Amino acid sequence: MPVDLHLHSTESDGTDSPSEVVRLAADAGLSTIALTDHDTLDGIGEAMEAAAAHGVSLIPGTELSVEWPTGTMHMLVYYLEPAPGPLQDRLLALRSARHDRNRRILEALSDVGVDISYDEVTTEAGGEVVGRPHIAALLVARGHSTDIADAFDRYLARGRIAYADRLRLGAVEAIELSRASGAVPVIAHPHTLGVSRDEYAAAFTSLAKQGLGGIEAWYAEYDGDVRQHLADLATQLGLVATGGSDYHGRYKPALSVGTGRGDLHVPDRVVDQLLAAR
Repeated sequence: MPVDLHLHSTESDGTDSPSEVVRLAADAGLSTIALTDHDTLDGIGEAMEAAAAHGVSLIPGTELSVEWPTGTMHMLVYYLEPAPGPLQDRLLALRSARHDRNRRILEALSDVGVDISYDEVTTEAGGEVVGRPHIAALLVARGHSTDIADAFDRYLARGRIAYADRLRLGAVEAIELSRASGAVPVIAHPHTLGVSRDEYAAAFTSLAKQGLGGIEAWYAEYDGDVRQHLADLATQLGLVATGGSDYHGRYKPALSVGTGRGDLHVPDRVVDQLLAAR
């Protein structure tokens, strides 16, 4: 049975509750999923209860945005339990940095005549973790953008008028904290590194020596050739080739749980490989 190891809920920047995400996974016939909300484990308890009710296995996880010399990379952390631990204890500081960044974004928008209050953003988020997609949704609702992607292109992406940076862990630090917490760190959607194939292969080779556990190869936005290339690279480096839809609900309406754009199939052997990498 297929799996989906990259899912977001209302606890970060998705639009479905953790239990609804689990229900969608069960409806899609998935055997295992990972809830990977940004910088938080707050949805894991609800998701665990729903998973037990639906007969779906759940891997607790999170997604981090970490510093790398060329910019930022995203790191999925699997088997991170919602309990005290080295990485778990740092998540609070990361969420605080998000709040500070969001306020600076709203100030920048106000400077160009777009007034959105923080209360409106937290209401849109409906959870503890507020992110740029929530601000983007309000920009669309106000008529300043045509859709979420346009809001990022016009205002929120790096280099745009309302972009603001924030505190992040370093890539090696994130790997070390993950391992110290009994978890498995995996590079998410490598294309967002914005570097060539040779450059990201060199980056993964270096990080594999630091304890990196895998590369997200079977990703919804990739075509078959890219998926296979990344899977082969992971094998060459002794890493796990993981995968998932990166489902966010209506914030990424083209993506479905389990199948992505309709052609995604992440084999369940990945789960056994991740357990071995632990």
